[in-house]
Amino acid sequence: MSTDFVTQLRASRPPIVLTPAGAGTITLRVEIAEIWETVRVVADPDTTVAEVKQRVVTDFFPTHGFLDEFVLKLRGWEMLDEQLSLARAGVLDGSILLLAYRRRRPVR
Repeated sequence: MSTDFVTQLRASRPPIVLTPAGAGTITLRVEIAEIWETVRVVADPDTTVAEVKQRVVTDFFPTHGFLDEFVLKLRGWEMLDEQLSLARAGVLDGSILLLAYRRRRPVR
């Protein structure tokens, strides 16, 4: 994947900018499974997984107070150590992450 690919995909919201775009920044896409929404995130490779998760959850679920109920997945696998930097966790420029509830929710 590349930044060009991630930026051409439709997203209804403006990007979440954790680090101003420039040399060395990466652009990734976070998909929120339960609400079928996506957002681009511009961050430094040294940004922690926890920071990305917190910012995305805060933007999409502002009244939800429990970050532990959500997980970020890369290539289908939960990112267990959220204190790792994006680079150390294997996130590359153009990666796509999935934000999902930790436990399955009942369908009503």
